[in-house]
Amino acid sequence: MKLNKKIAYVGCLGMIGIITTEFGIIGILPQIAVYYEITIDKAAYLLSAFALVIALTGPFMTLLFSGFDRKKIMLTTIFIFLLSTVVSAFSPPFWLLMIVRMLPAFLQPVYIATAIAAAVASGEKSQENQLMGIVLGGIALAMVTTVPFATYLASIFTWQISFFVQALVSVLALFTIFRIMPGGEIPEKKTYGSQVKILKDKSFVLSTAMNFFMIASWFSTYSYFADYLIKTREVDMAAISYLLLLFGVVGVFSNWLSGKMLTRSITKTVAFFLLGTVIIPVILIYSADSVWITILVVALWGFFYAPCFLNASAYMISAAPKSLEFANSLATSFGNLGVFLGTAVGGWIISQSTISNIPWAGMGFGMISLLMVAFRSILENRNKKTVLINTGSNL
Repeated sequence: MKLNKKIAYVGCLGMIGIITTEFGIIGILPQIAVYYEITIDKAAYLLSAFALVIALTGPFMTLLFSGFDRKKIMLTTIFIFLLSTVVSAFSPPFWLLMIVRMLPAFLQPVYIATAIAAAVASGEKSQENQLMGIVLGGIALAMVTTVPFATYLASIFTWQISFFVQALVSVLALFTIFRIMPGGEIPEKKTYGSQVKILKDKSFVLSTAMNFFMIASWFSTYSYFADYLIKTREVDMAAISYLLLLFGVVGVFSNWLSGKMLTRSITKTVAFFLLGTVIIPVILIYSADSVWITILVVALWGFFYAPCFLNASAYMISAAPKSLEFANSLATSFGNLGVFLGTAVGGWIISQSTISNIPWAGMGFGMISLLMVAFRSILENRNKKTVLINTGSNL
């Protein structure tokens, strides 16, 4: 079977729309806090609540929709994201903004699992990570295009314009999925028992824990990207949009690099990029606040951060290759639980001390995630030795 990248790129465009909606809020949190007269940690509920919904419902929603037409699932999800951004653009009361932000979160992991499954099904087994990388590359592309662009426009006009940009991306994704994605692809619905049994696998549990703590590490600081740089580096909103652009540009490259590295060694690739969860907090805390150093720090930050979702998915799937969609949904779910935890811990630190201290939380979570990788490697080496011993005794 030839590599059919077209399906993967369709899924990638939808990912750009989804990520623009979820993370586009990061660049405008300071403006939202001012508009609604709330603190920055309260404004961050718009991100953490979105992530919490995904974390609590993702696997169940994915199992529920596992036997539905993939094209219809993807269209429905993007349409709900579109409605959410349109309502948000008219600056409703904060409680209503929270609700409309949370609604599309119910179907986000369903879209990601469906898009990845459709892309992987279009190629050979050896091309699995490459196709998955194309779909998840939408995360990095959103970081380099729509997220900084929306932040830049918000710095010129108002924060509401950011949601109009998000809506335009969703419309484009809807049109592309409708025109290109083949319909009628209804995968065989797997029993809940055959999927849930992967939760008994120790390697998969350790992989899930790694994902959870890794994302918590990154988002304890990244959730407050704009406010952190404004208050610790004394940059303005226009500069934030340029820094987000740099963050994304470097991230596109590192996401591509990670996809290549994963085909050689998943564990080594994950461990390499995980080192950033310890290195970046140290640099953020101890580097000077000059313009050029800030640019360098943001570039390194984007390099190590960008492949985290791709690496998490590949790492978890490698421990459950026969449960691709469910493993992906759990990767999305626990990743967003990590977003919630990291954002909440970062917000708590801000409320109790100062925003300059939040990288310490990232370092702590990063060290734990590295331990999870080490524990899984030790476990799998022991299992291999046991198998070899048993095989030798049988011979």
